[in-house]
Amino acid sequence: MPDDESQSLDEQQSTGYVPGDTWGNAFRFILGRITYEGNLQMRQARDDRNEAADCARCEKDRDYLLMYSPIIRFMRQNINKLGADLHSENIRCRKCTTLQKGGFDKDFGIMLCANNLRKQGVVEDTLAHEMVHAYDHLRFQVQWEGNLRHAACTEIRASTLSGECRWLREFWNRGQWKFTQGFQECVRRRAALSVAGRPECKDDVQAAKVVNEVWDSCFSDTRPFDEVYR
Repeated sequence: MPDDESQSLDEQQSTGYVPGDTWGNAFRFILGRITYEGNLQMRQARDDRNEAADCARCEKDRDYLLMYSPIIRFMRQNINKLGADLHSENIRCRKCTTLQKGGFDKDFGIMLCANNLRKQGVVEDTLAHEMVHAYDHLRFQVQWEGNLRHAACTEIRASTLSGECRWLREFWNRGQWKFTQGFQECVRRRAALSVAGRPECKDDVQAAKVVNEVWDSCFSDTRPFDEVYR
């Protein structure tokens, strides 16, 4: 049987990723010689190496936004009115092992994925998105487990109100060029992706169907804003 060292070499040859070879990996990536699996390994190694710096940057951005961002301050004030608060103790920056940017948990608060948030503007959009979920949980008693319609509605509202689907964000970050209906298409796409990732959702077809079923009422509901802010 092959020993562990030969297995490791075989794996490196098959994926193109060599642990510790930062520059070599970078060149192989540019030349297209690193596979998808190798790219994931390279990303994980980078995130492990930069964890402390990523979290420190995320916490600095979080604290700044809590103090100065109009949308974050507004959402926090409205969450306060519902008897809760979001602050530096329950908005936590952590290294995530997936490509998600953040998450909301009704018991623990908000998590920001520091390794996936490289710019303060993206931190702001992500934090606003999760704060909409927090508001919906308090205001509408969202059933997070087992109710896909509730999940779809809060995802539609979060993508609509956070600013993550405004045209400039779509253009610069995701290469979406459409002017007409681009905003609604972005909201639908992101909501369906989130719903499809829930364990009770069978597939992306069901996710799209549920989003369509609640679209009219949820897309037009801009509470606590008077209208779409960004």
